[in-house]
Amino acid sequence: MTEIEKYLKNEPNYRLAQGLLTGLTLMVLVWSSDVIDFSNYTGDGGQVVASILGGILSPDLSLLANFSRESLWYLVFETVCIAFVGTLVGALVSLPLAFLSSPKMVPWALAEVFKILIMVIRTIPAIVYGLMFIRVTGPGPFAGVMTMTFTSVGMLTKLFQETIADIDRSILEALESMGVGIWGKIRFGILPQLFSSFLSTIIYRFDMNIRDATTLGLVGAGGIGAPLIFAINAYRWQEVGVILLLLIILVLVVEYLSTKLRKKLAYG
Repeated sequence: MTEIEKYLKNEPNYRLAQGLLTGLTLMVLVWSSDVIDFSNYTGDGGQVVASILGGILSPDLSLLANFSRESLWYLVFETVCIAFVGTLVGALVSLPLAFLSSPKMVPWALAEVFKILIMVIRTIPAIVYGLMFIRVTGPGPFAGVMTMTFTSVGMLTKLFQETIADIDRSILEALESMGVGIWGKIRFGILPQLFSSFLSTIIYRFDMNIRDATTLGLVGAGGIGAPLIFAINAYRWQEVGVILLLLIILVLVVEYLSTKLRKKLAYG
């Protein structure tokens, strides 16, 4: 029986499954709509939305003429620095944690302990880390860097660990037969296999941290997020528009560069 014949034979079953899935999805949507509260809706809500969109679509470009330490340009640069330093420090911390949580590298019991530790780190949201570190270090970029570090450790360690699980063991066995110690096996047998994958993962995490660093600024952890929330609270929608424009440009540039770098690493 050819693939086309198999498809035609099973097509009624596929259609029935699609219909059931669509019906179930609609039922869940209807059931979930009960949580929507329209009691606070006001008659001038449409005008408010129009003023917001009008301000955002007509940004105050005069703010871009300022290049001082209080300017939007400097705050965007600060956001990039927070994301970069947080990603770099997080990657340095994640590397040994990934090896310590891999059963291929250490005894099973020790690996499980570090897996639980990493799971705990990953469970806490970035905004909670931000609020905690602001209490410890005070508002500013350092709180943002510490938050980016911890959130990066949670994700990077998990991805590093999965990459380590796929390494070619035959190379390690060959080095071991030559009398090479554990550090030699890591240096000559493991890191060359993992370098490109690790670097690609770090670049991807930096791309994510750019967006997270902006959000952290909303709670005072430095960067462009603070003037954004101030402008929103003061209903300065044209200022909101120019900040969002800078963020869009920043994200597009970082996305383009990170995609290029990851493709170069993947295809050599």
